[in-house]
Amino acid sequence: MLVPYLVLVILAINCMDGVSRAQLQVGFYADTCPKAESIVSGVVRDASQSNPNIAAVLLRLHFHDCFVQGCDGSILIDNGQNAEKNAFGHQGVGGFEVIEKAKQQLEAACPGVVSCSDIVALAARDAVALAHGPAYDVPTGRRDGRASVVSAADDMPDVSDSIQQLKAKFLQKGLSAKDLVLLTAAHTIGTTACFFMTHRLYSFPSNQGSDPAINPKLLPELKGQCPKNGDVNVRIPMDRGSEQTFDKHILQNIRDGFAVLESDAQLNQDEATRAVVDSYSNGSGPDFEKDFAESMVKMGRIDVKTGSQGEIRRVCRAFN
Repeated sequence: MLVPYLVLVILAINCMDGVSRAQLQVGFYADTCPKAESIVSGVVRDASQSNPNIAAVLLRLHFHDCFVQGCDGSILIDNGQNAEKNAFGHQGVGGFEVIEKAKQQLEAACPGVVSCSDIVALAARDAVALAHGPAYDVPTGRRDGRASVVSAADDMPDVSDSIQQLKAKFLQKGLSAKDLVLLTAAHTIGTTACFFMTHRLYSFPSNQGSDPAINPKLLPELKGQCPKNGDVNVRIPMDRGSEQTFDKHILQNIRDGFAVLESDAQLNQDEATRAVVDSYSNGSGPDFEKDFAESMVKMGRIDVKTGSQGEIRRVCRAFN
C-alpha cells in the first residue's frame, strides 16, 4: 500500500501547487480594490508627463525585479547597502518613486490589499501602452517577498554576456530563446549610458578595438556619442531611429548590424535566436505585439509568491 499512498501524496502536492498558481489571475482585485489598475495607470500617465523616458524605465524595473528571486518586489526595498537594488547588475534601474506614489494612492483607497510586486507588473504594462505598444491583460495576485540581498542579483543578464550565457540565464527562469528575443526587443524604447558601451567600442576582446559586428555606418556615430575617456553618463538611444515608439524596428536594427548594445547584437550570432529575429521581418510572419505581450505575461509569473506566501507591504521600500 506504500506506493499508492506516495502517489496520492504527490498528486495532493501537485494540486496544491496548481491552486497557488491559479491565484494569479486577471482581475484579481475586482472585488477587493476595483480601481486598483486605473489608479496605477493614472500614476504612470502622470509620470510620463514629466519624464518622457519613464515607459522604458518602468519596463526595465519589472524585468530586473522578476529576474532576481522572482516577481516579488525585492528590488524596491531600501534597507541599506546590502539591499538588492544596490547590485552592480541593477545599475541605472529606476522608477521607484512612481511605484511608491501608486502604492500611496492604493493604500488610501484599499489599505493592505494591493502588493508592490503587482504594481510593478501593472506599471510596466501601462508603460508599454503609453509608448504605443500593445495593450494586454496582466494576471495579478502576487505577494511581496521578505528578502532583499545584494548578492542575489549576481547572475543578472549582462550586456557583455555571450549568447550562450544569455540563453542559459533565460532558460533557468523558464524562458525560451523566443522569449529572449521578444523581451530584448523591449529595448525598442529608452536609452542606455555610455558606461555600457565602452567595452564594445574600445576594448572588445577579439581585437582590443571595436566589436566587428557593429555596422561600419554605425560605428563612427556611436564613437561620436560615446568618445573614449568621455562622460560615461551620457545617454544614447538603444533603438536607432525609433527610440520613442514601441515597435519591432529594433529587430531590423539587430539584423543589419545596427544594434547598440552588445547583448542585443548577440541575438544575430545564434541560429535559434536569429531565426526568431528573422521571423518578424516578414510581413506575413508572427504577430510581434501579441508575442511580446505573451512573453511579458510569462516573465511576470517567474517564481511568484501567492496565497499565504510573502506579505502585502504598506510601503514598497520597506518590509512590514
